[in-house]
Amino acid sequence: MSSSVMPTSMKGDGRPPAAVSARGLRKSYGDKTVLDGIDLCIPAGSVFALLGPNGAGKTTAVKILSTLITADGGELRVGGHDPAADPQAVRAAIGVTGQFSAVDGLITGEENMLLMADLHHLPRPEGRRVTAGLLERFDLTEAAKKPASTYSGGMKRRLDIAMTLVGNPRIIFLDEPTTGLDPRSRHNMWGIIRELVSDGVTVLLTTQYLDEADELADRIAVLHDGRIAAEGTADELKRLVPGGHVRLRFTDPAAYRSAASALRETTGDDEALTLQIPSDGSQRELRSILDWLDSTGIEAEELTVHTPDLDDVFFALTSSSTSTPNTPRQTGQFKENVR
Repeated sequence: MSSSVMPTSMKGDGRPPAAVSARGLRKSYGDKTVLDGIDLCIPAGSVFALLGPNGAGKTTAVKILSTLITADGGELRVGGHDPAADPQAVRAAIGVTGQFSAVDGLITGEENMLLMADLHHLPRPEGRRVTAGLLERFDLTEAAKKPASTYSGGMKRRLDIAMTLVGNPRIIFLDEPTTGLDPRSRHNMWGIIRELVSDGVTVLLTTQYLDEADELADRIAVLHDGRIAAEGTADELKRLVPGGHVRLRFTDPAAYRSAASALRETTGDDEALTLQIPSDGSQRELRSILDWLDSTGIEAEELTVHTPDLDDVFFALTSSSTSTPNTPRQTGQFKENVR
């Protein structure tokens, strides 16, 4: 094994190896900086979502990683290979579905698939076998003999991804794959992506749909002005913006009044007998609240955690008035609220 190829076994710390990595990735067009030194590390067999407004550099990053354009600087590895030094090895390991469909509407769905099989230099019998299997997998067998121009948007998108899979790639770049699809087609596409990942495929997904990233991604990076504004799981990102709180509901007015008098920085509703305690929703803070209730003998009927959603995170991170969100509330803050 050459030194440029990443091992397929687990790393020494128990984490899977990185299928895609970038360090200091830069790209400019004239005096316009599109990517300003971004870092990415995408574990094998995971979904990584790259969020950002139009013009943030998402598509540029995909084009660089998929060898369509070259970077101005940075260290890159895709499937263990350098896209600039060994583009053919990268292309053999990846599949790409762009924003705009690669389907040829003048020929049938089956002919589109067979054309891809020829481009991958598959023997004719194997090409037909792979085509038949993928058409069945994506529920396109019935429409296979029809011109692709007659397909719905969702069918064309499924055919597009099926064509991407002809070469059995282990890394797939999906650049805004559900743009323009109706809700049912979007959910069907989500199911396809989950199925791919369950088979061990790594997916880099760019999207402007925050619910899509929330549903699918193991990790999310928010790209803004050519830089990574924040990265983490959906829950970690939601804790970056203010507004998270724990809501306590009481049935005993005396218990409600006792809790309200003992706590600072709470918002109370005397009619509903509820208190809102600022919190990042972490396990440590929840344990502190429960321990405090036990130690004081105050009984709450219900405890619920409320965190900002990804919309809040997105707007906070990509606002033109600020480049970073407010400092997240530290764990253990609840103890400071008790008098």
